[in-house]
Amino acid sequence: MKLNRHWFMMACLLGLTVTAGEARAQAENYPNKPVRIISDSAPGSAVDVGLRIIADGLSQHWNQQVVLINQPGAGGAISAKAAAEAPADGYTLYAPALSVFLTVPGKAANLPLELPRDFMPVGYTADQPMAIGISPALGVNTVPELIALAKKKPGEISYAVSGVGRLTHLTGELLQIRADIKLQMVPYTGGSAQALADVLGGRIAMVIEGYTGLSGAFQSGQLKALAVASPQRLPSVPNLPTVAETIPGFIATGWQVVVAPRGTPEAIINKASADLRAVLTKPDIKGKLAARGSFVRPMSPNEVLTYIRDQQTLWKPALERIANLTK
Repeated sequence: MKLNRHWFMMACLLGLTVTAGEARAQAENYPNKPVRIISDSAPGSAVDVGLRIIADGLSQHWNQQVVLINQPGAGGAISAKAAAEAPADGYTLYAPALSVFLTVPGKAANLPLELPRDFMPVGYTADQPMAIGISPALGVNTVPELIALAKKKPGEISYAVSGVGRLTHLTGELLQIRADIKLQMVPYTGGSAQALADVLGGRIAMVIEGYTGLSGAFQSGQLKALAVASPQRLPSVPNLPTVAETIPGFIATGWQVVVAPRGTPEAIINKASADLRAVLTKPDIKGKLAARGSFVRPMSPNEVLTYIRDQQTLWKPALERIANLTK
């Protein structure tokens, strides 16, 4: 009996050794065929353009085609379902925007996502800071002037956002909480172009959007650049102040992570993470993204977990405020 138990234990250990060896071999050869990256962004959007730059970099790094699959809609739920149902072999990755992690509960099926409950973290791509654009007709030139006017006219200053619960909306709610003011949110489902058109037309007083989406209107002078919500001033526009210079610690940046279906071998996760970091630190990739207002921030899988949890804590007051307002 003892002899049989001995051989049983040896067989189990041998099986574990073979499995670990197979996993290492898979990782060493990964990828040996095309890789799909599912995205919840619409084709041509700022997020989509940045992700395609990264996908092209991975294609060159791996010498394998990386195909970007756009599946927007339902607040990110459509893309999340498709990615979750994909084989857990590393050949389907998912690059969701922060909105699927920072969503008002109940607004979209099975959202917000949580890691590692729903997916396994691979890495982080880039930040894109939010910016505040003002119609020249509003007559303010600084964040302190905006706050002062909003206190005189509570609820009268309108601001455009690209959807309820999206980062643009969350940024507006956070601004109201931190500055103790009341603004009038106007949501647009047609994207930032429609919102910007109404601000330029004088129908809306201000707009909150990713800096890239507003930069053209800023440069033309049609829209007044009030502030950017990055931690520091942007190198490309050093004269544009940050919101944090008026409201200390105010940071609102769009971000995107790469995750994999649950059950993907850890060795492949680690290989994909290391390769993503290598691509993001290449000068040409960094330069292309920076030119579009996005700034790379490579992270390990564990760092991604910590970052997302910190962001969920940061935005919880704004999410609770939105949930109460929409009841």
